[in-house]
Amino acid sequence: MTSSKPESMMLTPQQQMLSSGTGALIVSLFMTPLDVVKIRLQSQERLYSKKCFLYSNGLMDHLCPRTNGDPPVRALHTQQEICDCKWFNRPKYFSGTADAFLKISRTEGISSLWSGLSPTLVLAVPTTVIYFTMYEQLKLTIDTQRRALSAHPDILSSDIPRMVSLSAGGLARLLAVTLVSPMELVRTKMMSKKMPLSDVHKCLKDLVKTQGVRGLWNGYTATLLRDVPFSALYWPLYEQCKDTLSLYTGNRDAFLVNFGSGAIAGSVASTVTLPFDVIKTIKQIEMGEKDIMGVKPGRSRTNMIIAKELVSEQGVKGLFSGLIPRLLKVAPACAIMISSYEFCKGFFRQQNSEREKNRETL
Repeated sequence: MTSSKPESMMLTPQQQMLSSGTGALIVSLFMTPLDVVKIRLQSQERLYSKKCFLYSNGLMDHLCPRTNGDPPVRALHTQQEICDCKWFNRPKYFSGTADAFLKISRTEGISSLWSGLSPTLVLAVPTTVIYFTMYEQLKLTIDTQRRALSAHPDILSSDIPRMVSLSAGGLARLLAVTLVSPMELVRTKMMSKKMPLSDVHKCLKDLVKTQGVRGLWNGYTATLLRDVPFSALYWPLYEQCKDTLSLYTGNRDAFLVNFGSGAIAGSVASTVTLPFDVIKTIKQIEMGEKDIMGVKPGRSRTNMIIAKELVSEQGVKGLFSGLIPRLLKVAPACAIMISSYEFCKGFFRQQNSEREKNRETL
């Protein structure tokens, strides 16, 4: 059970937003270099030489188009040729992950490990702030309603049941994805067609005319299928892990307890929702190449068709492909995000407590 905080220790929505925003920035700084190297290594393989790719900054997966073609085909490239090419299409000269880190840092400058971060943070940080703040507010609201509707509110404990965390997590993610999906579609279209902001309105108007209003939420169901169950599982698992680990540390809010709980909860939730992640990844790439860039005929397949074809071609194991890479990405991202978030919340709680004490002494 999660213990409810005294009124003087409660955080304001602004403090919750600052806490989640700080956590989001820290996650991006740590996780982006890993995804940049992964994308650069994958672009060397013909299997991955598609017109679109998924870019993850540790917070969201963003669909990005390859807009400047391939580099010249030759065995060796000068430093100028390498640096003049877009970061995701730079020439093939890596032999492995460690070699990629070393050569990118030496040849292109260490800042290249954070290529493409700025435009994705424009959406990823606000989305994370909305999600975490909504979760905290929904959890408080649902628990307050639960107590108000109880036949015997006086005998209820101060602990918040896991079901409240599950409901708040799922609802918060549902609302965040619903708000952000149209904006993510606009960002992708602007990148793929090098569209100025002034043309976005016309583009959206044409999209609504041809596909209806729901065209603004292309790929929405695939994202919901993964993100809502993940969030609904993550929060009660996180609270349970904190309760269990605190038995050995004696401090439920210790940094290592939060870090370990975030990693464990993220790993379990990722494993359970992996089939939805596989479907979402295929759906996003298809949507980018067919619906947005128009480099392939027809429209992208439905989620159900993708799932059926995967099972018929690869068996059920096809729905669980890429488990280890997903865990290597999600576990540290969840651990860093939640521990940074809880650290900032602890800082603000201490400030609120000191402010309350000073008010009482006056």
